[in-house]
Amino acid sequence: MLSLLLQLCLAALAFAAPTANEIHATSSNAWQYGTGGGVLGFIVLIIDVLVWMEVLKSNRPPLPKIGWSLLVFLFPIGGAIIYWLFANRAAHNQGAGYEPIGGA
Repeated sequence: MLSLLLQLCLAALAFAAPTANEIHATSSNAWQYGTGGGVLGFIVLIIDVLVWMEVLKSNRPPLPKIGWSLLVFLFPIGGAIIYWLFANRAAHNQGAGYEPIGGA
C-alpha cells in the first residue's frame, strides 16, 4: 500500500514538471504554481507523505485508513489540515510510542 502511494507521488511530481513552452518561468516566481509547484509544492508533498505514514502506522481499522489517505490524496492541503485538526490522532497512535525497558 505504501509503495503504491509513493508511486502515485512520483507520478504527481512528473505531471507537475514544467512544460517546454513555459519560457516565462524564472527563478523569481519559484513560490508560485507556474513552475510546476516549486518549493511550495515540494513542502506540501512532504507533509502529505508524513500524514500518509502516520495514518498507515495507526491502529485504525482499514476503512478509515483508506478514507483518510484518499482525503489527503485528493485534497493535499485541505486534507492534511483536516486530518491534523479532526483525526483524534492521540487515540489511534497509543502503541506508537516507546515501550518501557524491563516490563514489570
